Amino acid sequence: MTRSSCLTRRAAARLLVAVLLVAAAGDGAKAQSATVRLVIDYGDGASKTITGLPWAKSSTVLDVMNAAKSRPHGITFSYIGSGASAFLTHIDDVANEGGGKKNWQLWVNTSYADKSLAVYELQPSDVVFWRFTVQEGK
Repeated sequence: MTRSSCLTRRAAARLLVAVLLVAAAGDGAKAQSATVRLVIDYGDGASKTITGLPWAKSSTVLDVMNAAKSRPHGITFSYIGSGASAFLTHIDDVANEGGGKKNWQLWVNTSYADKSLAVYELQPSDVVFWRFTVQEGK
């Protein structure tokens, strides 16, 4: 084997290692930059969308809503209870009205939520959708 072919093989090996390292770093950046979106439908024709909310493993709807508080034109909200019994009572200036009237209801992506906002775990790119409406799941 000639000296020039040795150098060429070494250069090719170094290039391959560099490409693999860059690809691995890109995958790590994607995982670190995973986000979710929050959509609020006030039930009167007005809505608010907050994008780019940070996602991390075990993030809940409550975590995302807390993150939305600090955004420009973010939200305010209140809830009662904790864990599986946490219950949203208002978003911004719109409060639940009680039985048979309009109340805040939760969807994640296109599925009506079957868990509390404090325990519903999200995945990267999920859309958290709160709708102020009368009918459950509508």
